[in-house]
Amino acid sequence: MGHPELLNGRLKIRHLVYVDTLAAAGSVVRAAERLHITQPVMTRALRELEEIVGVQLFARGARGISPTPYGTAFVDHARTVLAELRLTASHLAELADATTGTVTVGTYLFGSNRLLPMAIERLKRSRPRVTVVVRESNPEVLVTELLAGGLDLIVGRLTPLDDSSRLEQRVLYQEPVRLVARKGHPAAREPVPPLSALTSYPWVVPVAETALRRELEAAFLREGIRLPADRVECMSYLTTRHLMVHSDAIAALPEMITADDEQIALLPTPVPSLGSAVGLTEAQGRSQGPTAALFVECLDAVAAGIRDSAPQPPLLPSSDAAARPS
Repeated sequence: MGHPELLNGRLKIRHLVYVDTLAAAGSVVRAAERLHITQPVMTRALRELEEIVGVQLFARGARGISPTPYGTAFVDHARTVLAELRLTASHLAELADATTGTVTVGTYLFGSNRLLPMAIERLKRSRPRVTVVVRESNPEVLVTELLAGGLDLIVGRLTPLDDSSRLEQRVLYQEPVRLVARKGHPAAREPVPPLSALTSYPWVVPVAETALRRELEAAFLREGIRLPADRVECMSYLTTRHLMVHSDAIAALPEMITADDEQIALLPTPVPSLGSAVGLTEAQGRSQGPTAALFVECLDAVAAGIRDSAPQPPLLPSSDAAARPS
């Protein structure tokens, strides 16, 4: 293929929107439905785009379409451009009215009970008209949204990055993971029951694609045992808490999430390998708008208070703490 000319006016923003939607939908029909256009319009736009770039971007199959290697590369760049355009619109709106704006944050279990709500409270005290949008999902979905510009940042647990060239992260504080159960749980009456003694109880564990699940499996493996067969795989704290309160279920949760819960107690069994760093995940090289930057300042201030209130191991420098949320 020759060097495609993408700045001669033929490539339109709608082409980028269409290709982003196609990659996410996996089918021309579903992509057209999401964009409220007809299938022929979508098909024609894809044909135009492939003619502009000079390569096939999607392979057609019986079950839909999938990106070719060229398509995967083009979709990544298209999403970066769209993310910058969304950020530009938000930035201009904030400059027009410095007291308003929107920050969109992705989160999951770690950091969602203290760090995030306290930072929101701090932000709203000085900017009550700012809108904070919180989206909770699994880490993989949140990272995809972040890179596509749908999120300003992610707050949560950090583990080694798979794609450090596109994401940057910063540790805010350390939060141990502890085994927890309802108050009065039979295991809490024993001095320090070994992990193997807890396998007779039901468990609530993270879903398989998370790093915490892998670490929990490794902790069991070190004891020569497997995860209990009687288990529920879940990422929702409300569901996990209900199962613990109303049964003998055990879970591995961030220590702070149950600190003020009178119905949940820490079990004495230590699992030191489940310690974790909580921090921020942002898109590499993407500048934050004024509202998002102010919210990051609020997160830093709240995290400093959390560090001061509990013993902390030394924080890693940002360059050594690159990690992927899990």
